[in-house]
Amino acid sequence: MSTFGETVEGYTINVLNEREIRASAGLLFLFMFIAIVTVMFTRDFTMLKYMVTIFMVEMAIRVFINPKYAPFLIIGRFMVRKQTPLYVGAPQKKFAWIIGLVLSASMFVLLSIMNTYSPIVGVICIVCLFFLFFEVAFNICIGCKLYGLFYKEKAQYCPGEICELKDRQEIQRISKTQVFMILGLIAFIVLLNVLAKEHFSITPDALFEGFEMPEE
Repeated sequence: MSTFGETVEGYTINVLNEREIRASAGLLFLFMFIAIVTVMFTRDFTMLKYMVTIFMVEMAIRVFINPKYAPFLIIGRFMVRKQTPLYVGAPQKKFAWIIGLVLSASMFVLLSIMNTYSPIVGVICIVCLFFLFFEVAFNICIGCKLYGLFYKEKAQYCPGEICELKDRQEIQRISKTQVFMILGLIAFIVLLNVLAKEHFSITPDALFEGFEMPEE
């Protein structure tokens, strides 16, 4: 339990399986997002208080005990058990999880213990979602990127080799035509808002008789 990460032949430092980390981040993001949306639409903070507490305990287990015993990482390991492991350096992941622990502990004190809400809690929630989303959607660990700012040694074995400076391959380059397509999408969204806003804002009628939307 005193060893952080796993010793794998061919790697000079302890590593973790990025696939199970990403899977666990996806689960945490899903439940945290649902909890925040519930607060926004119902003003009910119950689920968010539970999730903040669970989030904090998960991070504490990862940092102070051992990642292999963290419940969400165990579930993530089960979900990706048939996939080939993708190893990532353990030191930078520990640093990222320390950031997660500090953020979740702050929310726990303000929201679950003091039973208060404020812009501070809202900002911390958004930051947590931001970190989790980048991990899940883009396989980018923002905490790992910050690791180099606080430690002299360079992070090793980052997902996608993002810690290594290298030229992009041809398939990774973005052409002018592709940039134009992105601008075209933005223009389409603006045009759609102008032409269809009034129609889209009308509440839909029930397709099936007797089916009604729940009241707010």
